Amino acid sequence: MTNSEGTETLLLQVPWDWLRHQSFLGSPFFPVFFSLSVYLSCCLPYVCLDLLCSRLTLVHRFKIQPQSKVTWAMAWRCLRKILHNHVCFIFPLSVMHWYWRPVFAPALAPEMLSVVKDVLACLLLFDMQYFLWHLLHHKVPWLYHVFHKEHHLYTATFSLTTENTSVWEMLSLTFFTGLNPALLDCHPLTEMLFFVTNMYLSVEAHSGYEFPWSPHRLVPFGLYGGAQHHDIHHLKFKVNYAPYFTHWDRLFGTLKKARRKLGKTLKRP
Repeated sequence: MTNSEGTETLLLQVPWDWLRHQSFLGSPFFPVFFSLSVYLSCCLPYVCLDLLCSRLTLVHRFKIQPQSKVTWAMAWRCLRKILHNHVCFIFPLSVMHWYWRPVFAPALAPEMLSVVKDVLACLLLFDMQYFLWHLLHHKVPWLYHVFHKEHHLYTATFSLTTENTSVWEMLSLTFFTGLNPALLDCHPLTEMLFFVTNMYLSVEAHSGYEFPWSPHRLVPFGLYGGAQHHDIHHLKFKVNYAPYFTHWDRLFGTLKKARRKLGKTLKRP
């Protein structure tokens, strides 16, 4: 092992050693707690921005749909749905998964380069899977109205709308998120880091804010869509089906680029 490889492994070995010796890692409660904690932690900064948006011009100028306003009633409706789905559906599935497939915690942590490659591969797989799922649920009217319409309640997204979905949509995305690390035989730590990355990018795409440091500005050649890309989907409905990257929308002719700030919030009838 070279010095660089040893350093890369050591960077992750210390936190992995601490994590794998925690009793809660093998608990059926851990996936629910981890999922909710990561999701709410990603949402919290944007919820704070929503509260400040009407008071501070500095924040308001970065809002994609500047005339939209997030109310407590809207936020509470989404939060109630999220908690209900986790308690009634995610937790029973976690218990079943815990029973049939106990947590495997190898002694060695993965190398940093391996983690980066595997997380990127999982994101690309998820992007393809959700693009096809999403396209199908827009093209088939009864699938849209029965399973996907709930996610389109608001045409101006905010962070808590990320998981404001039907049970079927939530279970579909949970399945994709769990399937990809298994297909690629990822280390458990890599699987957790993929979940965190995937959750952050999903919340950012629904945040309703466009900042100079937004992820799509860090990826060259317009390969990554970001919040404005997904905001157009919620406003126009028949474009920008991919959650993150833009290559599938380019290939299928469904890509629409943002040219200006979007209009006021509308509620889907």
